Amino acid sequence: MLKAYKYRIYPTIDQEVFIAKHFGCVRLLYNVGLLYRQYAWQGGVSIGYFESKRELPELKKEYPFLKEVNSQSLQKSLKDLDTAYSNFFKKKSGYPNFKSKYGRQSFHCPQSVTIFLSKGLLFLPKFKEPIKVVVHRKFKGTIRSCTVSKTQTGKYFASILVENNIELPIKKPITDETAIGDDLGIKDFIVSSNGEKTNNPTYLKEALGKIKYLNKQLSKKKKGSKRRNKARLKLAKEHEKIANQRKDFLHKESNEKTNHFDTVCMEELKVRNMVKNRKLARAINDAGWGMYKEFVKYKCEFKGKNFLQCGTFDPSSKTCHCCDFVNHDLKLSDREWTCPSCKTVLDRDENASINIKRFALRKWRVERSLQDTEVSPLPKPKGKGKRAVEVLKIRKSVLLIAS
Repeated sequence: MLKAYKYRIYPTIDQEVFIAKHFGCVRLLYNVGLLYRQYAWQGGVSIGYFESKRELPELKKEYPFLKEVNSQSLQKSLKDLDTAYSNFFKKKSGYPNFKSKYGRQSFHCPQSVTIFLSKGLLFLPKFKEPIKVVVHRKFKGTIRSCTVSKTQTGKYFASILVENNIELPIKKPITDETAIGDDLGIKDFIVSSNGEKTNNPTYLKEALGKIKYLNKQLSKKKKGSKRRNKARLKLAKEHEKIANQRKDFLHKESNEKTNHFDTVCMEELKVRNMVKNRKLARAINDAGWGMYKEFVKYKCEFKGKNFLQCGTFDPSSKTCHCCDFVNHDLKLSDREWTCPSCKTVLDRDENASINIKRFALRKWRVERSLQDTEVSPLPKPKGKGKRAVEVLKIRKSVLLIAS
């Protein structure tokens, strides 16, 4: 099993300069590769990773300072560009953008990384001296890679990917008694199917006054001056504090859920589409629904628990969990409603959490029953896409007619 460990590092002044060279060279190669692909695409030519990699020796002749840094880090930046294009064509993300020197900086070392946990020293390729690292937790296993990053507040971190040779635990059985449904919201962050409610801390909303003040102070400073840099640093520290508070809260909540329940059921939310609503975008981003969902998902994998989701368009709020009546006239402002069929007074969020659990378990049972059915002996079509699906449908219809 692969697991990442993130440590705070304290490089010397000379090491900070060399790390900054790595950041700049990796960013330069990424931007040059992106520009190269754009010009090639305009000419009707598609460029991949291997074609971009062949241009690396010529770029080193044109930019001699590229020879000073680790060559594998440069190759990894081209791989990241290729991955960004693949995600774009798969519609997982937007079109790749040029990297800026004012954002978060990082570079990757795929191999030749050594760390002495007892002494707190990190050895990286091309670095003459080890980097001091604060080892707050130890690990056992083989180091696969290391990613060095720098935040906008000037802090350096090293994320080490380790193969610990530990297999994931066997999943626990899914039952109604050990399962829980969670409905994510803005007023109450979590409303569970067992009646528990967790308040939303709204860290960004509470610090919004200070952030507006710091933004106003930053806008008054002259560009390129030392005072502007100090004002920018204060604003970055405030944002970093809010992000750390939110992440700490989400880690604690997700850890508590995965410790007490064997199955966690949630709704498959399209957060990217939901934040397009300008009236709710700030509150949704402040809550961190997507991050909480990812935390619960990977902790369920590590602990042998189950993570289930119901459909995006399942009427969890509009359906009465007592009689299955669907109220199509329910509005977002209606926090309580009375079922016309069974006359039950329903709390919107509690009713939604119960239905999320019901719908997710029902979806899992249907999928399991389909997997247990006998599979047709006909071979799968070699093609992909609509043509393959049409061929498969024709084969099934022929089987039905023949039977």
